[in-house]
Amino acid sequence: MKGIILAGGLGSRLFPATKVTNKHLLPVYDRPMIYYPIQALVNAGLDDILIVTGGNSAGDFLKLIGNGKEFGLKHVNYTYQQGEGGIAEALGLAEHFAADDDICVILGDNIIQGNLKKARAAYDAQGGGARILLKEVPDPHRFGVAELEGDRILRIVEKPKEPKSNLAVTGIYFFDHTVFEFIRRLEPSARGELEITDVNNYYIDDGRMCWSVLDGWWTDAGTWESLHRAANLVHEGGANRLDL
Repeated sequence: MKGIILAGGLGSRLFPATKVTNKHLLPVYDRPMIYYPIQALVNAGLDDILIVTGGNSAGDFLKLIGNGKEFGLKHVNYTYQQGEGGIAEALGLAEHFAADDDICVILGDNIIQGNLKKARAAYDAQGGGARILLKEVPDPHRFGVAELEGDRILRIVEKPKEPKSNLAVTGIYFFDHTVFEFIRRLEPSARGELEITDVNNYYIDDGRMCWSVLDGWWTDAGTWESLHRAANLVHEGGANRLDL
């Protein structure tokens, strides 16, 4: 299994700070945001990692992370996304890197308290397809929301006005190689992007989507409010840190 971190986009919700740097290089408590998803993948036993970045500060990732020695890695791969074509477009850039291997994908602004080992083991046991990690949230209308029937996932609805559950789709996904076939089928959404929700719904339609509830706390850090919350959570309760 290979790991992919999606750290592109322009970070417009964090202007003006992101006028001079990529949002994933901003600090969350005492270290750069991008460190947390890297450590989450490393803690899950992944050592072949690709970072998809973008914007005018893409070269700063190489200056900061280098070959990943600080994380116990021998090499880190990089590729570049132009503009803001959506999460699924960014993932599509990883097809050559992924080859025929399964992948664990994490958004670059996702920070978790727990570990992905159990979710990875569950995905390995299911034998292909996809697995998404869900988390109960008080404001599900802000996220993609899973509609469930027992243990079966029926549909993911993006930012529903009347959510059918309070289980938000976190930015952590396990996919087999057919994810890239699904990405090629996509048409841009109303906001002009290729949506990862549509990819997940393709897997659901094929009957090859499973899910887990993520242990511990989870947050993104893509707005000023969530960036502040993430820093507080890391300060108070730890996260996937280098010193764990």
